[in-house]
Amino acid sequence: MAKRKLSRQQTVAPLVRPRTRLGPVDTSALVNQMREVYEKAGSADGMPDDAELYGALVWAGRHSDRLRTAAPEARREAALIRVRLWEVLKERCDPHQAAAVDAAREAGAEWADLAGALAVRTPSAAYNKAQRLRGASLMVDGQPVRRTPEAVTAAQHELARRQAAEQRREQAATRRHRLVAAVATRLLAHRTDFDAGDERDDVDYWLDEASAVLADCTTPRQQASLETYLRAALRHLDRHTRITARPAARTNEAHAAYAAAASLLSASDAR
Repeated sequence: MAKRKLSRQQTVAPLVRPRTRLGPVDTSALVNQMREVYEKAGSADGMPDDAELYGALVWAGRHSDRLRTAAPEARREAALIRVRLWEVLKERCDPHQAAAVDAAREAGAEWADLAGALAVRTPSAAYNKAQRLRGASLMVDGQPVRRTPEAVTAAQHELARRQAAEQRREQAATRRHRLVAAVATRLLAHRTDFDAGDERDDVDYWLDEASAVLADCTTPRQQASLETYLRAALRHLDRHTRITARPAARTNEAHAAYAAAASLLSASDAR
């Protein structure tokens, strides 16, 4: 029976799957533990420092005969530590090699140039291997990506889409804050031109709050607070207008400042 060919959708989905990894490992402690096994067996002379993971592993492999007279439990312990540490090293290598590939590409290297360095025969194979390397450090919603070229490409497109959407949100927020800051500055400039009656204390309180945050309004929370304070001040001015049936603004400039703030904030509420 002919093997059924998977569609592109099937090769990509599911986009992510759980991948078993060692997680955080204190490699220095494990190298030291392995050193102690060698010392108890006779000698660990020449073994590199605990921080030199690769050198310690190579040394342990070359001098495994020093454990020949050790107890079976000790030999097993040392061998298992070596297996674990090689796994740690392997997990750490892929992201670094992927970064090196990216650096080569940025420097103008073609996939054909990278084929030999990646131990493959064709440019397309070099590209696919690079994608698998990138998958080692790629995460979507906190989950690792399947290490197939299709899944990695799909994840990259999804992350790029999210980044672009976030940039658009940030740009829109920046544009909006400029408008809010402008109407706030204008309203504050004419605060004494409003007749707020019994609402005066509340209006002054919220305008003082707006003035304080406007002086250094850089974070999203500060920008949201500025809008909240302006809304509160306008709410009390509106209440005075409803009670007295007279506009709160005593000058044309104050009325224009009030109208601009009310229009901007009400437009935001409508969205």
